Amino acid sequence: MNGNSVREVATLGGGCFWCLEAVFDGLRGVEKVMSGYSGGHAPNPLYRQVCTGNTGHAEVVQVTFDPALISFRELLEVFFATHDPTTLNRQGGDVGTQYRSAIFYHSPEQKATAERVIAELEREKVWDGSIVTEVTPFREFYPAEEYHHRYFERNPGQAYCQVVIAPKVAKFRKQFAQRLRQA
Repeated sequence: MNGNSVREVATLGGGCFWCLEAVFDGLRGVEKVMSGYSGGHAPNPLYRQVCTGNTGHAEVVQVTFDPALISFRELLEVFFATHDPTTLNRQGGDVGTQYRSAIFYHSPEQKATAERVIAELEREKVWDGSIVTEVTPFREFYPAEEYHHRYFERNPGQAYCQVVIAPKVAKFRKQFAQRLRQA
């Protein structure tokens, strides 16, 4: 990475953070992806608490990236291509407010970019339904418990990884091959 450029952070929720982490971790320009919780009212939540839906938090990934190599807009293009932003509080079989589609913006520029991308996608009618992605200011990020980090990479034989994450990652790698980090 270019040692002279400033790093930015994006905080995104689009269903299960295991899926999001597996997708964003492969992008050129992304330096770090951390699974965690954001957007709620309970301090220092644990996974079992977030799963109840009572903490207000969403499962998110916090993505540290080099904007000289990948823009926030490009991150959002991947984000919207790898989850369904038209389903309120749900991604596939994962149901609850913790699985909502959300962009927790870190700057007025991120907010404007998110709103512009959503408006463009709505105009293009990419999905049959309307986009319900929440665009709200970032307040706090709580890292998930250690066993959630790099979950897909560390548990490739686990059923959820094989049935849900692997196909999503394969589709992402095919669609965004030109943006992948070189091995």
